[in-house]
Amino acid sequence: MNISIIGATGYSGVELIRLLHHHPYAKVTSLFASSQAGKEMTEVYPHLMNIAQYPLEEIDINATAEWVFIATPSGISSKLVPSLLEAGRKVIDLSGDFRLPAETYETWYGKTTADSSYLQQAVYGLPEWFKEQIQQAQLIANPGCYPTAAALGLAPAMPYIDPKSIIIDAKSGVSGAGRAASLATHYGEVNENLAAYKVAKHQHTPEIEQTLNRLYQQDPIISFTPHLVPMTRGILCTMYATITEDVNFQELYQSAYEGKPFVRLRPQGSHPKTKEVYGSNYCDIALHVDKRTNRLIILSVIDNVVKGAAGQAIQNMNIMAGLEETTGLTFSPVYP
Repeated sequence: MNISIIGATGYSGVELIRLLHHHPYAKVTSLFASSQAGKEMTEVYPHLMNIAQYPLEEIDINATAEWVFIATPSGISSKLVPSLLEAGRKVIDLSGDFRLPAETYETWYGKTTADSSYLQQAVYGLPEWFKEQIQQAQLIANPGCYPTAAALGLAPAMPYIDPKSIIIDAKSGVSGAGRAASLATHYGEVNENLAAYKVAKHQHTPEIEQTLNRLYQQDPIISFTPHLVPMTRGILCTMYATITEDVNFQELYQSAYEGKPFVRLRPQGSHPKTKEVYGSNYCDIALHVDKRTNRLIILSVIDNVVKGAAGQAIQNMNIMAGLEETTGLTFSPVYP
């Protein structure tokens, strides 16, 4: 399986290179990054010396391989994907351009997206819940990092909680903001600091609601507040919802995620940590039932660059190709 990566110099792009380097059936054959075209990949990321000795090229649809990963900022893939599909490529888009209906996308992202005919071809790539659709897809809309942690954490419980009561308190490392420099991710701003951002207006809000609604048609309304934490990788979502039916949530989750290799249900009442999934494709989930308030409290942790981006993209590629979804992804988390 020959692979091209468009947007190879971002954090998701370079993580794709790291993970695909160990994939037994995949071979990266070309890297595209218009902003740094003409350089060698090792000029941008010296740690890839003798691992990824590739030139960075201007984007050229005709020069792409059979499989194309797009790891660009939002607003770019919508212009590239139509031509890639017409050329017969299989595309996995890590940006948000194909995750939402056009009107919703334009409201939350402030940009225009692709024609509706292409949006309708996109399959939302959350493998634990949409594996059958992914198997038949030519275009995957890879989920966002926060929606991955939130949806995996909430989905099994939805029939037994009030869908209008959900509160998501999410915390992420700075790699989620990408590699481009900004005041918000400047060392002097992030170090020894904890800050909420995009309160009540983060673009992943409708994606989380849409994913949960696809599963249960409950029209959930969530309150979602993300926070920036002074660490490189990791997302912790702490989620609260009012219980409407008394069930054994631990058994419910065990049943829902049986045979789902990248979701690890921790013992009830435990406290999964971001370091325990660091560098891996795992999502660790723990459940707490607060009988005093009649609320279910769900803790969900992922590595935002792996399960929240590149690792999940490769998991989707594996499913599309008819491989075991774990192929090339069975490494343990990095600890400490």
